[in-house]
Amino acid sequence: MWISKTGVQAQDAKLQAIANNLANANTVGFKKDRVVFEDLFYSVEGQPGAQRADNNTLAPTGVQLGNGTHIVGTQKVFTTGNAQITSNQFDVMISGNGFLQVQRPNGEAGFTRAGQLGLDANGVLINAQGLPLVPQITVPPTATSVTIAENGTVSVTMPGSTTPQQVGQLTLTSFINPAGLQALGENLFQETAASGAPTEGRPGDAQFGKLKQGALEASNVQVVEEMVDMIAAQRTYEMNTKVLSAADNMLQYLAQAAR
Repeated sequence: MWISKTGVQAQDAKLQAIANNLANANTVGFKKDRVVFEDLFYSVEGQPGAQRADNNTLAPTGVQLGNGTHIVGTQKVFTTGNAQITSNQFDVMISGNGFLQVQRPNGEAGFTRAGQLGLDANGVLINAQGLPLVPQITVPPTATSVTIAENGTVSVTMPGSTTPQQVGQLTLTSFINPAGLQALGENLFQETAASGAPTEGRPGDAQFGKLKQGALEASNVQVVEEMVDMIAAQRTYEMNTKVLSAADNMLQYLAQAAR
């Protein structure tokens, strides 16, 4: 019964992760979660390779009874989502590896794949939550258009001029283990000891992806795949509850037989 309880808890956690993935199927830049399980410790009633008392031979397998399962952790899957063409000059998609860096209200750095950018009242380039990008880029209020190149160069066109004027440089940040980043919500991640230190560079250089203006990265959630996983988790949950029911019936039978 206790083993089945761990199975029920494990599948409940998996269903929660699947529900979160499906809820964010249309969230720009969202990365799906994957739940990782491992088996619990074993009760060893017969050591493999132990000498048998009856015929002086060695036991080929032994007797090892498992005690269930538990969650090791959840992993973010950082595969690239599909491109959504928006034609908005402040929408940017990262095609490849890397994160945009923003400055959070507490002064710490946040990292995001969501490229829904815009301007604040001072012309500073910000993300959808109003957080300024790092490094900070300011667009002149009289600019008629903004161009963001694949290498992150931000240029503007001023009235009466046909020559673009560079006003800043967007950079990308990468981590040796992005799955170790802490998810903060609002499409933001935070550096941790598991993720490693951030590495900053220009888009298109070395391990960094390129930028695509006028497009956004869709969520990498595959709805059909999540639905199949949900059905499998639901059936596994039901089977564990049936084991609980069977164990309860066995105990009930023993209790009646002992009367």
